[in-house]
Amino acid sequence: MSLTVWILLFCINSLCWKWIISWGGAEVIKGWAAGIFFDWLVSDLNAEQIRAYSLLVWIGSGIWFIFGLFVPEVRFYNLNQ
Repeated sequence: MSLTVWILLFCINSLCWKWIISWGGAEVIKGWAAGIFFDWLVSDLNAEQIRAYSLLVWIGSGIWFIFGLFVPEVRFYNLNQ
């Protein structure tokens, strides 16, 4: 995957996490919608717990993004196939 696509996908991903954490998205998706959006593990969490989960996942994806900037092999999605 090219560096441009890698950065673009991370920006889109970050906007989604920002929406959940800061812009009221956790309130919108709490309950069964959180189970669809994330996984069945978070379907019974309240909005504050969804925000905490989202923050942890965002930090993890940020670390993976930075790692992928310097090691192109970890950008495992290949658009050329």
